[in-house]
Amino acid sequence: MKKQIAQSTTNSQKKTGARQGLGRTGERLAAEELSHQGYRILEQNFRCSYGEIDLVAEDEHDLIFVEVKTRRGNAFGLPEEAVTRRKQQKIVQVASYYLDLHACSNRSWRIDVVAVQLSRGGKPEEIRVYQHAITE
Repeated sequence: MKKQIAQSTTNSQKKTGARQGLGRTGERLAAEELSHQGYRILEQNFRCSYGEIDLVAEDEHDLIFVEVKTRRGNAFGLPEEAVTRRKQQKIVQVASYYLDLHACSNRSWRIDVVAVQLSRGGKPEEIRVYQHAITE
């Protein structure tokens, strides 16, 4: 019985590790795409007690908070469909905290979503950038 429990934990850890690896790959690809489009990446994985923002960037004069969603294949729908209303509220909370923390509340800002679609084999198929994807 103990072996079975240990194996179950290991399988769960593998799934979590694979998901984190997928997320990191998506964030890297999103950062590359945004840089190519002229954004300047300021921070990756900004965390606070309210949650996390995948990327913080600048585009000309705007400060941009970026949520990245990545999917391999299409069995679970499009990546951007995973940005639920609850997730949107969390991103706004974290963005507000970031603005206060860095004393830039008067600065122009927005929230973008980047959807990274990978093939089942893990190769990039499409990267979609949605500007002003989330409003307060």
